[in-house]
Amino acid sequence: MKNATLRQLKVFEAVARNLSFSRAAEELHLTQPAVSTQVKKLEEHAGLPLFEQLGKKIHLTPAGVEMLHSSRVIIAQFQQVEETMTQFKGVSGGTLNVAVISAGDYFFPKLLVQFAGLHPGVALNFNVVNREQLLQQLADNVTDLAIMVRPPLDLDTVNEPFAPHPYVIVAPAGHPLAGRKRIPVSRLAREPFVARETGSDTWNSMLEAFGSHMAELNIAMKIRSTETIKQAVIAGMGVSFLSAHTIVRELQSRSLAVLDVQGFPMMAHWYVVHRRHKRLPPVAQAFRQFLLEDSAALIEPTLGPGSGSDSRTQKTQKQSGTRKKEEER
Repeated sequence: MKNATLRQLKVFEAVARNLSFSRAAEELHLTQPAVSTQVKKLEEHAGLPLFEQLGKKIHLTPAGVEMLHSSRVIIAQFQQVEETMTQFKGVSGGTLNVAVISAGDYFFPKLLVQFAGLHPGVALNFNVVNREQLLQQLADNVTDLAIMVRPPLDLDTVNEPFAPHPYVIVAPAGHPLAGRKRIPVSRLAREPFVARETGSDTWNSMLEAFGSHMAELNIAMKIRSTETIKQAVIAGMGVSFLSAHTIVRELQSRSLAVLDVQGFPMMAHWYVVHRRHKRLPPVAQAFRQFLLEDSAALIEPTLGPGSGSDSRTQKTQKQSGTRKKEEER
């Protein structure tokens, strides 16, 4: 094992954590053949197979289980050294490790550019993942900061709201309900819904928004991709419940309309999350402060005409939402 490299250990750890070469390749921004090559080299150094395939799934061998434990110890030691060295570099010489759920992909690069402009020399390590992957990255100490809507309940984390996150009901621009005022939920229940997959942040927010009315909805299909959902709605396959951050371009092009439904927009919040006892490097501390102080004004989406929410209503919802989150904390 004396010729094994840290790169091989990191690639192996990613494959073992995901139990998938393709997902590990996506996470590491590598090709799948490159990931396979690194794992094969590590197996050659170990002299033992680390994975076995049963059907279509891969599993760790007993040797692989031991290798995973040792790899994580070694990787954690290197990360500790890196964090210690970063303390001497300060903000401008550091690397910002941050991950965000998929809805944040529509606005988060703008915040990173703004932050990098304030701190020249900062290196950015930015990942867009689903909620399950984001929680895993937090648990495995892969990321310094996580950006999400619903902080984890089973991890000891610090969860700080930094910006409102409105959810709205969208329909094709020519939909019969577009332009109508104060649409009751009972009327909306007669429309087919194109929804995000069960367990996603959007799905959980939809459960919260509709409450007891959720069982009345006609869920025509569930789709993992927000982009695919938008195209399905534009094509007339139904209406949808989506983050307002994800539909800005479609509202500008008037291919989608926000329906004025009673009780909407549903106002949630974006949270910046980190492990409670994690020693944040200066660059992560600076970015956290930037989010808390400056980000809300930079990312607030315009809901557009027909949203049924004037600025006063939105302000009230934000305040009540903030109070609710503070009470929960």
